[in-house]
Amino acid sequence: MTSPAPVPPQPTLVDGAVTLRPWAPTEPDLAGAEGLSTKERHAAYADDRRAVSFVVEADGVVAGAVTVTRANGRDGTGRLSWSEVRGRAGDRMSQALRALAGYGFEELGLRRVEVYADVADRDAVRIASRAGLRKEGVVRGYAATGGAVLLGRLADDPDPFTREGFVATLNAGLPTKRAIAQALIRNERGEVLVCELVYKNFWDLPGGVVDPGESPAHAVVREIREELRLDARIRSLATVSWLPPWHGWDDATLFLFDVEVGGAAEVERAVLEPREIRAVHWVDEVGLKAHAADYTARLVARAVRQLDEGGGTAYLENGIDPDW
Repeated sequence: MTSPAPVPPQPTLVDGAVTLRPWAPTEPDLAGAEGLSTKERHAAYADDRRAVSFVVEADGVVAGAVTVTRANGRDGTGRLSWSEVRGRAGDRMSQALRALAGYGFEELGLRRVEVYADVADRDAVRIASRAGLRKEGVVRGYAATGGAVLLGRLADDPDPFTREGFVATLNAGLPTKRAIAQALIRNERGEVLVCELVYKNFWDLPGGVVDPGESPAHAVVREIREELRLDARIRSLATVSWLPPWHGWDDATLFLFDVEVGGAAEVERAVLEPREIRAVHWVDEVGLKAHAADYTARLVARAVRQLDEGGGTAYLENGIDPDW
């Protein structure tokens, strides 16, 4: 039987003013450094580098510690963690994590490194981001914190110091806002077309959520084609309205387009998507207030007035003109 290859001596990594070195056998443990003793760190390294921990020195002074731990049952993934000596680390910890990630990719054969940062710890998220890890989401109910921001970096991601790497990391951390595209379709009597939906009580305008990488204008045409089997033509953008959080939904930006679909006769031939739409109705202002959400009724009334007065596109907040 072939013996396993011996574990190579733990190296010292140098990146400018930052040095990552092995723990000395008699070195005192750093407070908060993952709760492991120096002896346990050496044992984890000897166990086929199950975990590799370094002392971080910045400008010749001990600034903290960093560790990469192979994730159990996840081949090629390493978990990065760190601790800092208060007032000494600064941005050097990001530099140390970048060096540690490079070691994980080049020497340990990892394909991915990741960090779980407490959702309330903005400094930890910033440190991981500056090390080139991209925000990937929020893990709910994580450990005792109640939630953690998951950040990850792949072995073939561009270096964070390149423009491509910097933009990708920054873009992943920026907030996102849901966009909704809906259609204002009116008949010759001025009535508005609304959909009686399967999944909620309020009737609503045709349309839906804009897909990633899709324009709002394309989305409203697509939604009408998918849900009603009708070909839509956009005449103009009537309103843009910011919607505040509502009944468990995050805030969103709604684009309401003035749309034609070939007249009332064409609507009669609509083929409804049964999983989403129970029926369609033409309603006047009274009918809309009776069956639609309040903000929808406000939005339609304001959009109709905007279109009839030829005033271009109106900007609204929750269906109301902002008090500027």
